[in-house]
Amino acid sequence: MKIHHLKPAPGAHKRRTRKGRGEAAGKGKTAGRGTKGTGARRKMPAGFEGGQMPLQRRLPKLPGFTQRNRVEYTTVNVARLEDVFADGDEVTPELLRERGLVRRGSAPVKVLGDGDLTKRLAVSAHAFSASAQDKITSGGGAAEVLPHPEVQRRARRRGTDTGSR
Repeated sequence: MKIHHLKPAPGAHKRRTRKGRGEAAGKGKTAGRGTKGTGARRKMPAGFEGGQMPLQRRLPKLPGFTQRNRVEYTTVNVARLEDVFADGDEVTPELLRERGLVRRGSAPVKVLGDGDLTKRLAVSAHAFSASAQDKITSGGGAAEVLPHPEVQRRARRRGTDTGSR
């Protein structure tokens, strides 16, 4: 077999349609554009709705945009930790879910600094606000940042992951 013996499989190459080349060609006369009207005579602008106010002009111009990779945290304030936990307790996201302080199952937990904290607590969460971290550590407690799989995956994609792989 030589290179000039090779040919494509039957049906692999379909000839392009030659429009407007006679009725026998199948796409003659109006060339598939119908009869009369703007569509038959010239190109229509994209988004043209026949004189009706187009969608892109009907909708309001909103400020900003929605971030695609946003991590939605479930929040709990230090005042609620003060009410529910005893002095010296260890606080984890699982315990917060058990005691009803956090509702959404798999969402990462963030501790916020609203209220006062007088008890010594060892708090483990996926994120802390600066004021919450200050209030927990100033009372003799500890604030441990837990890795969250979704946050880690996105950090790895961005190249800002500090944890082990």
